[in-house]
Amino acid sequence: MKNVLITAAIVCLEAMIVIACITACSSDDVIDNIYDPFSVSTQGGVTAGSGELSTFTVEIDSTTAEPVDDVAAEYMPEAEDSIEQNSFANVLNITFNNGSAPSVDDVDGVTVSIDGEHVTIDHGATKGLRYVVSGTTQAGSLTIAGTKKYALEMNGVSISNPDSAAINLLSKKRAYIILADGSKNTIADATTSKADHKATFYAKGKLLLSGSGTLNINANYNNGLQTADYIVFRTGNKVNIKAVSGHGIKTNDGVFVNGGIINVETAGAAAKGINSESHIIVNGGRTTVITTGTGAWDTDDNEAKGAAAIKTDSTLTVNGGQLLLRSTGAGGKGIKADGDATINAGTVKVITTGSVYSSGGDTASPKGIKVVGNLNIAGGTVLVRTSGTKAEGIESKAVLTISGGDVEVAAYDDAINSAGDMYITGGSVVAVGTNNDGLDSNGNMYIKGGTAVALGSGGAETGIDIDEQHRLYISGGNIFGIGGRIDAQLGSTTQGIVTTTGSVTAGSTVYVASGTTVLARFTMPPYGYSNGTIMLSASGMTSGSSYTVSLGSTVQTVTASATLSSTQSGGGMPGGGMPGGGGGRPF
Repeated sequence: MKNVLITAAIVCLEAMIVIACITACSSDDVIDNIYDPFSVSTQGGVTAGSGELSTFTVEIDSTTAEPVDDVAAEYMPEAEDSIEQNSFANVLNITFNNGSAPSVDDVDGVTVSIDGEHVTIDHGATKGLRYVVSGTTQAGSLTIAGTKKYALEMNGVSISNPDSAAINLLSKKRAYIILADGSKNTIADATTSKADHKATFYAKGKLLLSGSGTLNINANYNNGLQTADYIVFRTGNKVNIKAVSGHGIKTNDGVFVNGGIINVETAGAAAKGINSESHIIVNGGRTTVITTGTGAWDTDDNEAKGAAAIKTDSTLTVNGGQLLLRSTGAGGKGIKADGDATINAGTVKVITTGSVYSSGGDTASPKGIKVVGNLNIAGGTVLVRTSGTKAEGIESKAVLTISGGDVEVAAYDDAINSAGDMYITGGSVVAVGTNNDGLDSNGNMYIKGGTAVALGSGGAETGIDIDEQHRLYISGGNIFGIGGRIDAQLGSTTQGIVTTTGSVTAGSTVYVASGTTVLARFTMPPYGYSNGTIMLSASGMTSGSSYTVSLGSTVQTVTASATLSSTQSGGGMPGGGMPGGGGGRPF
């Protein structure tokens, strides 16, 4: 590709401030796109300047319309899950009368039991039944059983049960939940329970939502919305869940978000916003999850655990839509996937602010995104910001691959970390370790394309860190790394690398040129960088060729090499940041 765009910004006040700004381009197509500046305070912690990565927020938004951009094709686990493939013409109305006995239609084959304001219905083998529920009760509930699938239309109903769950769907068959267009539906359970209940809204079978009404769930005892099977959300759904102690959404067999607006807030210790024992697939809509609970000791697994906005025991796939996540408690995570995770499109924004949670001799570390399996980012926008002590930005416990999209991470600890090999083959990557490394691979690192900008915090921390048993391989792309030193050994490369040190005056322009052709241009913000170690490789650079590097007030003539200098400079943060940070081991 002849016209190459590299963007970033880096500035560093001597022993206190680290920032860089980079735009690489051909000499006839210079495009400036300045990345956020970062600075180091006198306490040694890096703080961010202006720009979306440093300023974006994650808040509950119930008023803005559902996004229509970056929406993938709707996915149904089974064709029968679509309500359009079914007919529910046999209507049974249920009306709660707020202090009086509910009114319930009489339908052949359906058994109805009313105890005060509690309604229990068994439709047996009756087919095509649509329950339409409305009205208000402050001391009631709805329980449904049967051996055939059915629809439950919520058309302006408010159910509060002071003793147990608000809605119990005990049938194992499909439940098609219709949120009537324009309706507002609110359910709440007890703060204590005469008989322990799993959720405010519980189902034994599949939960399949449709309609453009609103469902508000106030979970005071345990989980908010739970199914022993899977749940499907669709365009138009508006679901707001607040859970005091349990999970917001809990499923055994999967969560599939095809659209809608889903807002989840949890406050319980180690509670999960969305918790699935199987797959989570996001194709559209806007899903916002905020967890505020601290960590907790898990007696079943005998370990310390933190809260998480998204937790799957299996795989996570994002094909579209918006996933907005914030976790503030100790040990909290934005995403925790025990299997593989793939981001193909859409927007993922994560903020975590908690520090390490310790209990029983074990710890739960905060993370922006933690994937136990392989992590693949092929497109979309991913923004991650962490500020708690030892909080990494993105971590894969296996292989991490970025082949497309826009990935920007600012983390207290390592910005992007892989336990296995790391591949960057496309897209744009900016990784800022505000107290540690930018890119940290415990396997080999392969850079084959795209743009990678990596900022270490200074001292012993580096822009690019690869443990001593592995190597850095460069066969394409554009790389700009800056930190206290270079902590990587080179394998093979097909393009030249420049390593240098120097000081840069605030507001100056830095560029690398081959003769009169500018290969990379850096416009510095109003900060300076003193005596830092710089690594640069860009398309078109060849080993053995000479290049001009202008650092504003000084000009150097340097020769590109096929090797890396490992010399540590005196620039950046004094003391080397996090102890042991240069070793490349994930927490």
